[in-house]
Parts: sequence; C-alpha cells; structure tokens
Amino acid sequence: MSAVTDPLAARFAAAGHALYLVGGPVRDALLGRETNDLDFTTDARPETILELISPLGATWTMGMEFGTVGVQVDGHRCEITTFRSDSYDATSRKPEVAFGDTIEGDLGRRDFTVNAMAVALPVDAAKPIVDPYGGLDDLIAKQLRTPITAEQSFDDDPLRMLRAARFAAQLGFDVVPEVVEAIRSMASRIEIVSAERIRDELTKLICSPDPRRGLELLVETGLIAYCLPEVGRLTETVDEHRRHKDVYAHTLTVLEQAMALEPDGPDLVLRMAALLHDIGKPKTKSIEPGGKVSFHHHEVVGASMTKQRMAALRYPKDVIDDVARLVELHLRFHGYSGGTWTDAAVRRYVRDAGPLLGRLHLLTRSDCTTRNARKARALAAAYDSLEQRIEELAAQEDLDRIRPDLDGNEIMAELGLAPGPLVGKAYQHLLALRMERGPMSREEALAALHEWAADQDIVTID
Repeated sequence: MSAVTDPLAARFAAAGHALYLVGGPVRDALLGRETNDLDFTTDARPETILELISPLGATWTMGMEFGTVGVQVDGHRCEITTFRSDSYDATSRKPEVAFGDTIEGDLGRRDFTVNAMAVALPVDAAKPIVDPYGGLDDLIAKQLRTPITAEQSFDDDPLRMLRAARFAAQLGFDVVPEVVEAIRSMASRIEIVSAERIRDELTKLICSPDPRRGLELLVETGLIAYCLPEVGRLTETVDEHRRHKDVYAHTLTVLEQAMALEPDGPDLVLRMAALLHDIGKPKTKSIEPGGKVSFHHHEVVGASMTKQRMAALRYPKDVIDDVARLVELHLRFHGYSGGTWTDAAVRRYVRDAGPLLGRLHLLTRSDCTTRNARKARALAAAYDSLEQRIEELAAQEDLDRIRPDLDGNEIMAELGLAPGPLVGKAYQHLLALRMERGPMSREEALAALHEWAADQDIVTID
C-alpha cells in the first residue's frame, strides 16, 4: 500500500496540506482484509486536490461538486475528499455539502464507528490511528455503532439502516441494541432512498459471507417490508410439512445450502433464486380436506412476483429473467419420481433450463431441507440419477443444441409457404416431435411435416 500512499502523502505535505487514509480501508487493514479501493480525506479544497494528484495518474472529477476527486495510482482506485461537515434535508438523503476544517468533524459524519477511523499520512508512529469515536474498541468487540446518535445518523441518511445489515453480513459483526431499535422505529424512512441504492446494498448483502445475519436483521427490524416485503411475508407461512418454523426459516437454509455448492464464489443469480424461490407460497396457500396445507402453482406465481420485485429494484433484465426462470423451474424435478421420466421429459427439462441448467441443479439440491435422513438420501439419489441420464442423453444427442430436424427455410421450401405464423407452427410441431422421439432422419422429418400439413389442411406443392 505504501506504493500508493507515499507519493500521495509527499505531494500533499509539500503543499502544506494534511492527508488521511480513512474509512473502510483502515477498517479492512486492521481486520486483515484486502482492498483495492482506497479513500482519503484532506483539508485541501477540490481544485487543489486535482492539481496535486494529476501528475500521479488518470484522474476523474465525477464527484467534484461533493468534494471528491479520484486518481488511479499503482493499480489502486483512490478517491480523495475534502473534510466535510454536511447538513441534510429531511426529504432527501442528498447532503447540502459543506466543507469542514478538522478530521474529527469529518469522521463524525460517517455511518459507523468502525468506518470512522483514519490514519495520518505520512504515518506517525506516535499516533497511528485517529479514532475519536471508539471505532477500534468496536472493531475488537465486533459490533456496529454510530458515531452520533443512531436516530440522527439514520435521519440524515436512511440508507445507513440497510448498510448496517450489509456490514453485519459482510463482517460478521453484531449491531448494538440501540442501533437495532433505531432501525425498527425509523424503518419507513428508507422510502426516500432510490431503488438503485437499495438494490446495490441488497446485492452486497446477499453476496456477502453471511447473508443470513443481514436478512435476519432486516426481518427483526421490519426494514424488510420496504425492500423485500415478499421475503418478510414468508415468516407468516407454515410450510406443508409442518416441520419448519415457517417458510422463511426453510428459505434461509436453502440459501445457505446453495452457497455451499457454489463452484466459483458468490453467485447473485443462484442466491437470489434461493432467497425468492418460495415467495409465491403465501399467495397460493390453501387448506385441503383433512387440514393438509398446499401451495399449488406457487412456483409460477413466485416467478411473476420475482420479476415484479426485481424490476422495482432496477436489476438488469438478464438477471431478472434468469432468477425468475429458476424460481419457475425449481419444482420441476419433483415430477421425476423415482426415475420414471421418459427421455422426452428429460430433454424438455434440459431445454427449458437452457444455460441455467447448472444453477438449476444446485438450486434443486439445495431445496431439500428435510430432517428425515432416509428421505434426504432418496432425493439426492434421484437427482443423481437424473443428472446421469442428462449426461448420457447429452453425449448421444447434444442436448444443449436441440433443434427441429428441419429449419424454417426447409419448411417453407417443402410446403411452399411464405414467411408467417404457419411456418412458426410447423417449426414448433417438429420441435415437439424432436423432444419426444429424439433425432429423426431427414426422410422421417419430411414425412412428419407433410402429415402435420395435411392435418392443418395446408395444400403442399409436389
């Protein structure tokens, strides 16, 4: 890190300005966590900052009106901000920017004490850490507190309530009781925060090492109702087996089991699908004769709800589509029932999953949370069997590229049709046959096409 901090410190000191490494990078250094993005604060004004850092690398000034100027140094993204002492409008989380004069005042406007520590540069061995709010003690105690009262902090910036849950999930820290109570009493204040900001914090929370911890805080405080209300409602729904406290508890277990199967680190699509896979249950719950609880078609309802919620949070369309598709398909395996699917059914399973097949395997396996060891072994064996059949068929037929045995141009040429809906219907018919029967010879495909055309009263050209 000295390759970054030394040249910055030298330039600011030569110009008579203070420079501090501040916030998350200090916290992470003390925790032994790596970071590439470094934050600094200084008494220099933005124009002076830009002048001082320009010789060091590529700069950016996107946040200059808020006192922040950025520079790339030795592969690290560095942002330097003038001391701040902002005030906030109660109807907005955007501060009325005011520059401050002291490091202590700047640190007091930060979200949590563990993020309100600074290191003076060049490093002074006599006073290595500036910590006016007890952040080091809180770091050792693994707890999250606010430098000022939690009520004032969250009133200034309500997103900090969600950040508390995110940091709890990322760092494994506990949120102190007075902060929890402030979140509980002020949860509705998050409504003034943009959907994009909420989305970004949720994504970091869900992709953290311990999302359960953060989600439980959201549910405990009621904040979940303003960002993922469908998940909050799962706490009120007992599942059909009556072996879990509620569908919410099952959902958290599925999420953790999915995480344990991730091959390449945090997978937002898989984790969101695990979190949302049962959100259709409250809407579809019914009591059948004898008192049995059922949730017919909750996967279809849940897929629609997933699209609506993720769109409201401004997730990218491809992410929304993938998560919703996994939610829709997560029950499909249960029709496999002891390996009785035909080859056609296996082909449809693969085709419907498409590029999501690998994630669908992981989600389906994760959805088994039964405490009955015999049943769990049976489900695992059944899915092993299905995966084996998929591999065998894939080796024979290239399942990932299933297409009808005739393409659209061949259909039009054979039947003498112009482009239009009939060509699409013929294509879908041949695709269904391909799924049912497997590969056909060209002669078989042509015969099937003409048979279909005759049933449709289409006059073909000999």
